[in-house]
Amino acid sequence: MVHNINNFNLLISTSRFNEENAKAELWFTLLMCGIKYPIISNLNYSGLLSAFINQDIRITISKIKKILDKEPTFFQYILKIVPIDFVCDTDINIIDEIVKKYYKDYINPDESFMINLKRRKSEIVERGSFINRIATGINNPVDLSNPDKIIWIEILGNRSGISFIRSSDIISVS
Repeated sequence: MVHNINNFNLLISTSRFNEENAKAELWFTLLMCGIKYPIISNLNYSGLLSAFINQDIRITISKIKKILDKEPTFFQYILKIVPIDFVCDTDINIIDEIVKKYYKDYINPDESFMINLKRRKSEIVERGSFINRIATGINNPVDLSNPDKIIWIEILGNRSGISFIRSSDIISVS
């Protein structure tokens, strides 16, 4: 079943055709973290799932990392989990407005940042001009190699997810 992606706060990557296995693995992992009723959904993109949990996503990411610290091979199907702070229509004006309105809540004035844009099935404007538009007006220093924070924008067709995260907030299984 493909879910409409109006609301999610975790984006999960797996290898193609392993979506069902990754869903079961995520469900079990979230149960271990004390989350009883996660909503885990397939998306219209191979290897990509969304989830909505009713707990703080950063605390949950921290709990999952503790599981992986104890058992590094715990995940067999999940490749990456990215926390998502905001979900909106894929519209550069709306995305820009959300970033401008909330970045100061997540990025301290002395912290560096970069913008990471992931586009799937989107005809949104050219990448460089999109990133420049979002970055304009953010007075923090830019650091493309080792930023303190990442403004992570996931464009999934007509819906987009936006996060203000540290690279350590992302679970990436190598």
